[in-house]
Amino acid sequence: MMENENICSKQSRKVAVIGCGFVGSASAFALMQSGLFSEMVLIDADQAKAEGEALDISHGVPFAKPVKIYAGTYDDVKDASIIVLTAGANQKPGETRLDLVKKNISIFKAILPQIKQSGFHGILLVVANPVDILTTVAIKCSGLPENHVLGSGTVLDTARLKFELGNHLNVDPRSVHAFIIGEHGDSEIAAWSSANVSGIELNRFCEMRGHFHHEEAMERIANDVKNSAYEIIEKKKATYYGIAMSVKRICEAIMRDEKSILPISSMMHGDYGIEGISLSMPAIVGIDGVETHVPIKLNEDEAEKLRKSAQTLKDILDEEPSS
Repeated sequence: MMENENICSKQSRKVAVIGCGFVGSASAFALMQSGLFSEMVLIDADQAKAEGEALDISHGVPFAKPVKIYAGTYDDVKDASIIVLTAGANQKPGETRLDLVKKNISIFKAILPQIKQSGFHGILLVVANPVDILTTVAIKCSGLPENHVLGSGTVLDTARLKFELGNHLNVDPRSVHAFIIGEHGDSEIAAWSSANVSGIELNRFCEMRGHFHHEEAMERIANDVKNSAYEIIEKKKATYYGIAMSVKRICEAIMRDEKSILPISSMMHGDYGIEGISLSMPAIVGIDGVETHVPIKLNEDEAEKLRKSAQTLKDILDEEPSS
């Protein structure tokens, strides 16, 4: 308890959003409405863009709780509780998240030293893609304690899975307990072995609702979840509302010290034989960042797919020259 009190005493109710593109500005808008923060600084390579977003979002403050919103520089992040790092190139139609890796690692290697130089000591939330690789880069280059660096991971993918299952079963998606794990991307895994609806095993609940073709339904739903971002990008060029809500949810868990279990991206240290790469597994998230991973039930096929997902990420990262 003393440790949490010490962290709270050092940190303010201030958030910094770095990158004011679709994801950054939508996240800032969601955070403005959340009531979690009394101060928000927006930072972008295009200073005018940051100023315009700050002004536009500020005009909604009379309908929300008081919060000071302004465009700033890296000097302004020193006393922030959380930095939301969304800066990076956008994923284009037909492009995978891993295709972005070279461009966005370069951008991160320009940003992270400025964060470090500022003296920032809060929680760094990585949102830019490919989020697992960039979280790993941030852990290595930020100078922050490992548990203070986490990625948005598969929080959004998991929300998409709950949404699809809720529609399939005609139940409130908040009553669905299921996770997407591994890479936030093409090698992600739906952890069906641990899925349930309010404690009732998933297949049993499906049969209660008149659904009996389990394998077919699971394959269809998992593919819909995995491909949903591509579908949205094809139709409207970018995804940003869902991830903005995911950012808000993660920030809630941190600022309120909720100890919530969320499938964020964080460094793996031997679980399932995976070492030295960040990927998404359920973890307890609170004021001090990542508290611990939470073991969930996986069958051997799911565990093997998780290892392959980790290896995919490691192979991509190993191709990049070290800083």
